[in-house]
Amino acid sequence: MRLWTLLVAGLATAALAACNGPRQTQPVIDPPGPSQPTPSALQLPEGAGCSGPIARYRSVIENDLSMGHVNPGVYRQIQGEISEAANACAAGQDAKAAGLLRASKARHGYPAG
Repeated sequence: MRLWTLLVAGLATAALAACNGPRQTQPVIDPPGPSQPTPSALQLPEGAGCSGPIARYRSVIENDLSMGHVNPGVYRQIQGEISEAANACAAGQDAKAAGLLRASKARHGYPAG
């Protein structure tokens, strides 16, 4: 029985010693970021009435396309929606242009503000 106790104690000691051994560390890998950061000098266009928000949305979409955040098919769809809003704006239909712009932003996940 004494031999059995010594054997169990020896195995327990060996197991605990293994827990306190040197740890293997894994390298820290930074998550991949965007291929190109948004330029800090990105200036959104100014404008009054409905033309300003349209120009700013168009600028944001152009930037997102250049960074790879929008695929070309979605970009073309958004450009068509922006053109429709711009036509309404040019015809003096500010409320319609604002509504079209708001709908496009909501549809594609852009903030409405």
